[in-house]
Amino acid sequence: MGPDFELDEAQDAIVRLAGEVLDDDAGTPGLTKALGQAGLLTLAVPARLGGAGLGVLETALVVAELARRAIAVPAVSTLALGVLPVARWAGPHQIRDLLAGVGDGRILTAALAEPGDPLPGTPRVTAAADWTVTGTKTGVSDADQAHRILVPVSRDSGGLAVAVVDPAAPGVTLRQTATSAGTPEFTVRMDAAPAEPLGSGADGRCVADLYRCAVATTCAAGDGALAGALRLTADHVRGRHQFGRPLATFQAVAQQIADVYVTSRTLHLAVLAACWGLDAGRGPDDPQTGDDLGVAAYWLTGEALPALRTCHHLHGGLGLAADYPLHRHGALLRDLARRLGGADFCLERLGGRVVHRPD
Repeated sequence: MGPDFELDEAQDAIVRLAGEVLDDDAGTPGLTKALGQAGLLTLAVPARLGGAGLGVLETALVVAELARRAIAVPAVSTLALGVLPVARWAGPHQIRDLLAGVGDGRILTAALAEPGDPLPGTPRVTAAADWTVTGTKTGVSDADQAHRILVPVSRDSGGLAVAVVDPAAPGVTLRQTATSAGTPEFTVRMDAAPAEPLGSGADGRCVADLYRCAVATTCAAGDGALAGALRLTADHVRGRHQFGRPLATFQAVAQQIADVYVTSRTLHLAVLAACWGLDAGRGPDDPQTGDDLGVAAYWLTGEALPALRTCHHLHGGLGLAADYPLHRHGALLRDLARRLGGADFCLERLGGRVVHRPD
């Protein structure tokens, strides 16, 4: 991606390929297999394992295309919460063990949230010296199907780390919880569950990086979901007639759809900036990357949902019909905003960064 926020040739090709696969196979049982065969599940897998060795931005582009069509598949958890942090922090043997089956549909996910805190700076889940993990995580996507779950922990010996937990291991209990979109999420309770560290286990920066990858790809999903809702609404107001004229020709309608467009494009640019920062060699403590992510997260949680309500308003009752896709975009956006903690939480975190940033 260049300084003008234009995607390069390879990134454009990824968007086109993802669109073709999703338009051909959306809603079919073979969608995950089709994504894997197209190489879209292994974009961030190292080349020595048959992947493309790409980064956060390319992964986010695929996530956005899935969300643009409001398609919920476990591949999103694998792409956003599994492949990226493993490829960025694990050692060679662990990368091979965890990522070898991703192209064939192996599912990875991460357990980030704890009760009352979507991204705890100091996790209450702990890892003992023998790498047994104890505590509770909430809102864990696809935990029942996951090969492994990445779990940020506080170590009894001090510091933070990411533990790799088998959801089928002794001491792990899963309880499914409700979501707006009906996608599988779980509360995961661990009671001295066996685990291993991601990478060396001695560098807590991987926790911050896992959070940042999760926020970036969550915002990318929100970008795609809002763009999809905007497209549905624009098509509707162009084709729907009232008093012998398309709805789009009424000034009030045109102004409202323009407001949604501005929100959608702003979120899109914020997501591109945040993902580019994560790929540009900035360390986990770089303040600019944190600011970019904070802006994207606030725009998703604070502005995307009101824009979505405008889309529903312009559709009338059709927007809530079960056989019309707009309601799926709305449910997805509500779940994404919840995972980031909501607008007030994101604004407080962003404001805290600005106030407390060192000179």
